[in-house]
Amino acid sequence: MDGATTQKFIGRGSHKGKGLAVFTSGGDSQGMNAAVRSVVRMGIYLGCKVYFIREGYQGMVDGGDNIEEANWSSVSSIIHKGGTIIGSARCMDFIQREGRLKAAYNLVTRGITNLVVIGGDGSLTGANLFRQEWSSLLDELLENNKITKDQREKYKYLHIAGMVGSIDNDFCGTDMTIGTDSALHRIIEAIDAIVSTAYSHQRTFIMEVMGRHCGYLALVAALASEADQVFIPEDPVPNNWVEKLCKRLQQERRSGQRLNIIIVAEGAIDREGKPITAELVKKVVVDNLQQDTRITVLGHVQRGGSPSAFDRILGCRMGAEAVMALMEATPDTEPCVVSLDGNQAVRLPLMECVRRTKAVAQAMADKNWDLAVQLRGRSFARNLETYKMLTRLKPPKEAFDESGKPSEGLTLAVMHVGAPACGMNAAVRSFVRNCIYRGDTVLGIHDGIEGFISGNIVKMDWSDVTGWVAQGGAFLGTKRTLPGDKKGEIAARIKQFNIQGLLIIGGFEAYQAGVELYESRPQFPEFCIPLVVIPSTISNNVPGTDFSLGADTALNEITEICDRIRQSAQGTKRRVFVIETMGGYCGYLATLAGLAGGADAAYIYEEKFSIKDLQQDVYHMASKMTGGIQRGLILRNEKANDNYNTEFIYRLYSEEGKGLFTARMNVLGHMQQGGSPTPFDRNMGTKMAAKCLHWLVESIQKGPANTPDTACLLGIVKRQYKFTPLEDLKAQTNFAQRIPKQQWWMKLRPLLRILAKHDSTYEEEGMYMTVEQGEIDSENVI
Repeated sequence: MDGATTQKFIGRGSHKGKGLAVFTSGGDSQGMNAAVRSVVRMGIYLGCKVYFIREGYQGMVDGGDNIEEANWSSVSSIIHKGGTIIGSARCMDFIQREGRLKAAYNLVTRGITNLVVIGGDGSLTGANLFRQEWSSLLDELLENNKITKDQREKYKYLHIAGMVGSIDNDFCGTDMTIGTDSALHRIIEAIDAIVSTAYSHQRTFIMEVMGRHCGYLALVAALASEADQVFIPEDPVPNNWVEKLCKRLQQERRSGQRLNIIIVAEGAIDREGKPITAELVKKVVVDNLQQDTRITVLGHVQRGGSPSAFDRILGCRMGAEAVMALMEATPDTEPCVVSLDGNQAVRLPLMECVRRTKAVAQAMADKNWDLAVQLRGRSFARNLETYKMLTRLKPPKEAFDESGKPSEGLTLAVMHVGAPACGMNAAVRSFVRNCIYRGDTVLGIHDGIEGFISGNIVKMDWSDVTGWVAQGGAFLGTKRTLPGDKKGEIAARIKQFNIQGLLIIGGFEAYQAGVELYESRPQFPEFCIPLVVIPSTISNNVPGTDFSLGADTALNEITEICDRIRQSAQGTKRRVFVIETMGGYCGYLATLAGLAGGADAAYIYEEKFSIKDLQQDVYHMASKMTGGIQRGLILRNEKANDNYNTEFIYRLYSEEGKGLFTARMNVLGHMQQGGSPTPFDRNMGTKMAAKCLHWLVESIQKGPANTPDTACLLGIVKRQYKFTPLEDLKAQTNFAQRIPKQQWWMKLRPLLRILAKHDSTYEEEGMYMTVEQGEIDSENVI
């Protein structure tokens, strides 16, 4: 989209007077409020009259006070709340044409012809039917003298944009639905809590999680919690599941494991389609093994609580994109659903996605399980494959490769370089267990390069990594030291231990260490072994990947802390918090936490700012405070500017806000590196390590590693796992500031500014900069 077109569609106020309404329908999910907030503020920014429709379709049918015009402050301080502030309800009236006729009348009388629907496939299907009937509904209203000819002509087209709010992640066409990540957080928090009590008593715990028709929550929770068994509807267990389950539990106990976790999706079935319930599984364990067994049914706990950072950002991006889609719609545009594809929000045909979703149910009804898994998407299939690899019964002394032949066995090593980050331990566990299953010897190098040089290298066994997934930090130990002039000593250790392949897990230093070892191959033939790097840093500043291991956990820590800090001012009138985040020169954490926390500004190194910009932001804050807003949030990346440091910004707000608001300053520091890894980081580390092992084995089998493609970094690029040669990444790197030259998340900066602006400020001529032509387009918003 070029600049001129962009200005036509999304210049501020360019759609003045258009009626737009947002409603939530069906089951609630965390992150819906972030989406509602984004729709309202983007709509107001574009000049629309934006309405809430309370209680879903029921409110649309009933009309009256259920349809209420929204303003800027209507959606203040809601981004951190679970559920939906505008209510949701199941509506039988809308199923009947008479109900839809009432709904059409209520919309037309308020001039609403653009609808944002946040719900499941049933809600979206209902919206599509409503749109198809719109013309005939208006004709009937005109016939009955309910509306005028002018109204019939003026409002003759209804446009629909949908977003999927569902904790089950059961909608085809999107990687994640709004609420799924938060539900996983609730499940993992519960499992982590239960694990600690189960260890005390040597118990088996059976967890029942939601997922009547979709096993996504159960599957990812099983991956993220080292569960011994998972039961899901898409991939029913084989007929001999009782025997296999008992054998696995016995083997785990004999190896010294004090507890077992079994996860059951509420819709789990066997190959014959019969339900497998938590009670049935408990009976099997008790009757056959006499183990102390307990059942925990999480139920609606999974829907509750504050949304995760991921769901808040997802809601913000999808909400803005839904409004853009409506404003760009023509009479011929078919209804779309806004979906997540990797790190991009995209528009897909609504009914095509609904059709694909129903195809999964049909495949399951036909007992075509392979097709059902395939239709769930690549991410679901990859999760299932990785889980099965990690939970195979421990191999006998003679191990086997993937084809079932006796494995010859390789010697592979794993190490950390750089600062600790959550998810590192999950990656090591996955690598160790997959190596051992293949019959390989896996060596753990303790304390990074320093440990490598000193020979602090230990063979790792199956049980050594038990319980690692849920732990933060780095159990192998990590240092920031680079190889430097000690390459000869490292080469000697590689030769001494006969290391045939090396996995480095760490941040920018790990990437630099990999480059140094690769570039030293001509001097040291020992470095001619396959080498792969998994980027793991809270800063997310490594080239070759959109996401680094640990960044999601840090983002959630920052978001949670910001929520608490703002809550601390609940009884204090008008207060502004200036928060400093980590990240080095990379503004990822500050920007994404700004979106997730509803910040008024986020200052970063990559986007230069002057004293004039700071002054405008202070005036903006003052206008918000006089407009009734009670609290403000300013984020600053630790290296955003040498002179305009956190102390300076805090003092500026303190001085200029006298009489209007007070200011407080917080430096978050190493709290951002701590905590328990999020489901996203546990899952990502587990899958990445499994892929790295496969790549190392393939590379070793090809012969001497003396080409650029034998020293790679594994990253997530859009939605693909991609191995990129370290040599190729050098051109994409700003080594002075230790950041990539191009960063996808910079496109979110305009959205952060739009959602932070206050509507009353638009009329204040000259005080605020407008978004210039071409500054923001549909790609920038998503």
